Amino acid sequence: MKFRSFRSAVVAGAALLLTVSACGSDDAGSGGTGDAQKLTVWIMQGTNPDATAFFDSVKADFQKENPGTTLDVQFQPWGEAHDKFTTAIAGGTTPDVAEVGTTWTPEFAAAGALEDLTDRVGTGKDNLVQGLVDAGTVDGKLYGMPWYAGVRSFVYNKDMFTKAGVKPPTTWAEIEQVATKIKASQPDVIPFAVAGECTYCAMPFVWGAGGEVATDTGGTWTAAIDSEKAQKGLDFYTGLATKGFSTPAAQTWKETDLLKNFESGKTAMVITGNWTLTKIATDAPALKDKIGAFPIPGETGGIAPSFLGGSHLGMFKTAKNKDLAYKFIQLMTSDKYAAQWAQQANYFPGSKTALDAATKTDDPAVAPFAKQMIDGGKSMPVTPAWGKVEGAKTLTKLIQSVVTGKATVADATKTAATEMNALFKG
Repeated sequence: MKFRSFRSAVVAGAALLLTVSACGSDDAGSGGTGDAQKLTVWIMQGTNPDATAFFDSVKADFQKENPGTTLDVQFQPWGEAHDKFTTAIAGGTTPDVAEVGTTWTPEFAAAGALEDLTDRVGTGKDNLVQGLVDAGTVDGKLYGMPWYAGVRSFVYNKDMFTKAGVKPPTTWAEIEQVATKIKASQPDVIPFAVAGECTYCAMPFVWGAGGEVATDTGGTWTAAIDSEKAQKGLDFYTGLATKGFSTPAAQTWKETDLLKNFESGKTAMVITGNWTLTKIATDAPALKDKIGAFPIPGETGGIAPSFLGGSHLGMFKTAKNKDLAYKFIQLMTSDKYAAQWAQQANYFPGSKTALDAATKTDDPAVAPFAKQMIDGGKSMPVTPAWGKVEGAKTLTKLIQSVVTGKATVADATKTAATEMNALFKG
């Protein structure tokens, strides 16, 4: 597998990233008190292993382009970040700019903490990945600048497919046919692991059947996970476990467990993110040339939507100098730094032109992810209440109750919908 071509393709594509121009203006010092020439930025820790060196370079360029300014980049652990944000919002001590997870942006925007970027971004929004734009938009206003994202597709062991005499499936029926032949030809191999704690692995089948997790009517969100179409998708997905193509151990697996079992050569295909490709090759060098990928198919063909996860860059209302804050956002999404971040973090940048370039790579394990992202990138419900649903593990409990045989899909989805609606109502 040509992992260098993944980096090269994304770097080449990111070089096309359009730097949007500032269309609005704010007086220096608005939104807070203190040193208007100092910019405080929070960045999540761990996404980019070279983040310290990366931001040393950013700081040098930013301070050179804006004489007299000071850039203070503070790294925050993902696991603690949400609580730290909410505490800072309540106390009015938020940073000027921060990396904000896509599912957090609506929550912070609804709390009145984020600045509306719509006018500043202007027509540049047309070149941004729609799924990331959707995730950062509340009431028609853009509160999160798309920065980077990843998407989940199928990753498979090419040797196991060859031994079974099968090719990547393009429909749900073919997924089951492939799993059947792998199980027959290689009894010790798990054809497809259905992880009980991987919500995002299940959602493509809900969406691929034409269902939705929840629907928005005039600002009021209502659960749709118990609809006929959503149930159909979940019935197929969980059925891959109940029909014996998975393993009982996977009932409590997380995505990290899926990856470990694939790396150990015990599993033929898994749903995982594009950011894991280099990790697989590093952890299991023997698999490097055996890794393939293909988009998650819809029920009868095409590409099923898959969750587009990643980060926005958000400007907080407490920013003391909003023009300066936006200049930082522009620098981070410029040709130079968009390319470097994409290369180092193994994610896709948030522009359509950059993704289009990535689909032209000659690496057959990279292009499927780019295609999945362009044609099938989708957000979870864009509502401040979604964080509560995630915190309650509503969908995880749904999946686990079915794969463990404790509930039918119909009963489990009704239970989940009831809980979801209560959380939506607040």
